[in-house]
Amino acid sequence: MITIQKYVRAQSLEEAWQLNQNKRNRILGGMLWLRLGKGSINTAIDLCDLGLNTIEETEEQFSIGSMATLRDIELHEGLNTYTGGAAANAVKDIVGVQFRNMATVGGSIWGRFGFSDVLTVFLALDCYVELYKGGIIPLEQFAAMKKDNDILVRLIVKKTPCKVVYSSMRNQRTDFPVIACAVAQMNGEYRASIGARPARAMLLRSAQAEGFAAYVAANVPTEGNIRGSAAYRTHLTRVLVERAMNELGGM
Repeated sequence: MITIQKYVRAQSLEEAWQLNQNKRNRILGGMLWLRLGKGSINTAIDLCDLGLNTIEETEEQFSIGSMATLRDIELHEGLNTYTGGAAANAVKDIVGVQFRNMATVGGSIWGRFGFSDVLTVFLALDCYVELYKGGIIPLEQFAAMKKDNDILVRLIVKKTPCKVVYSSMRNQRTDFPVIACAVAQMNGEYRASIGARPARAMLLRSAQAEGFAAYVAANVPTEGNIRGSAAYRTHLTRVLVERAMNELGGM
């Protein structure tokens, strides 16, 4: 259980950033995972007044505010047309509709959770994050970074022509994934993002379709936990990548 000493609805990103420099303060996001933690938060920082809860589409990209919800992603017609339904597939089994109505894109991406379907699917795309102080950087770079006291403003998905498939293996529908897999064909290469290893998602690339599934399975480190062994996860990785490649027409 956590306790909160003070609650602030920030009126600017600068105010939120200044408050967040204190290690005892925390940005709330959707607060769905945060509330399961322990300890005391000095100041809880809410970004709900900053207009970051929208998904904006232009001819070149989608700009997904950090306070947009997973349900927003699930229902966004333009985003799901672009991804062939992969965005919705990635979030549809995350707990339930009530949860997805509250869980935020920013919280999911910033947390860089090993179990994150959200990070996994967007990592396979031509995707960037905008940080308040750190600027715009590739999501792949951000996913490998250590957490700091910056603020995730939005997720940017470039409309680079692509095909993408998302799938996961779960022991039951609303459980965390045993393994998560997004495979995209883009810019003359194949990209496989593998999450729930159970570590955070990682991305592999190859210009060759032949042997890609075996290559990914051999080069994605896995570990065991209560949901499955390392060997099982490696086996599932190869199976899911092979299925995705068949769906993409690469095999």
